Amino acid sequence: MRRRQVLKWMGAGTVAGAAPAVVRAQAWPSQPVRLVIAFPAGGPTDITMRVLAENATRLLGQQVLVENKPGAGGTLPAQQLQQARPDGYTLAQIPLGVFRLPYTTRINWDPVKDISYIIGVTGYAFGLVVPADSPLKTWTHFVAWAKANPGQLTYGSTGVLTSPHLTMEDIAQQAGLQLNHVPFKGSADLMQAILGGHIMAAADSTGFAPHVAAGKLRVLNTWGEQRLPKFPDVPTLKELGLPIVQASPYGIGGPKGMDAKLVQRIHDVFRQAMEMPNHVEALARYDQQLLHMSPQRYARFAEETFKREKALVDKLGLAKPG
Repeated sequence: MRRRQVLKWMGAGTVAGAAPAVVRAQAWPSQPVRLVIAFPAGGPTDITMRVLAENATRLLGQQVLVENKPGAGGTLPAQQLQQARPDGYTLAQIPLGVFRLPYTTRINWDPVKDISYIIGVTGYAFGLVVPADSPLKTWTHFVAWAKANPGQLTYGSTGVLTSPHLTMEDIAQQAGLQLNHVPFKGSADLMQAILGGHIMAAADSTGFAPHVAAGKLRVLNTWGEQRLPKFPDVPTLKELGLPIVQASPYGIGGPKGMDAKLVQRIHDVFRQAMEMPNHVEALARYDQQLLHMSPQRYARFAEETFKREKALVDKLGLAKPG
């Protein structure tokens, strides 16, 4: 009899111990949620993520507030998660640059183990543009000029060790070019620089499309598996003989140690928000598509990408010493 009472008491204790996690998942959110993104206001990521946040706000009845934290190759939001509580009120965009950070910088946290991966959202469509009046009319011209003038062809990207930067360095290495990289904090600053004649080329997501349509910029190549519908006459890197495809998928993560039920709850809300027509349309303006990943699939993607990025950083000779 006494044993049954002890077991019953232990069982009740187990249920009571589990209850707070269930309550947290069901009660979330009881206050505004911060969604920290890696790029400045006005660029493609900011614009599309704000639509996503507005959709989530309507679904939740609590504000999802976008906070811009540009710089450091897009890794500042993930770094902020390391000081945040795992209660679902601080979320962050996780760009691909997060997975190469330990190979290039000394940090005291692990991008795979110290982030709760919640949902994969989308990826980018990248390309290389030059001013419309540039003498570099095609990729062939670009290569020829760069080879004739080593280190003098300036190109901009959205930051050091971002996907546009690393991909351009990979392109340069494979094509035998020596280029001069100029980093910017995001697409808006990068576009101002190339439109103002301060750099000769820009590697970016297709936030440059309106400037191409306006006759101010020309696209030399795009970086996807196939040509972009918006630029059907522009060759891919693969068509130019460079075996490179870059889409740089990203999503949303939270601090380490989040309860699985809370992660699933946030995932479900943001999946509904990302599939709303206005978000799909916002992505389409920048040639982006939905790339949904569940928490489990996103965590596996993080592990796989972490290994793959090490190979790229090593290949380009950008690994930190020691």
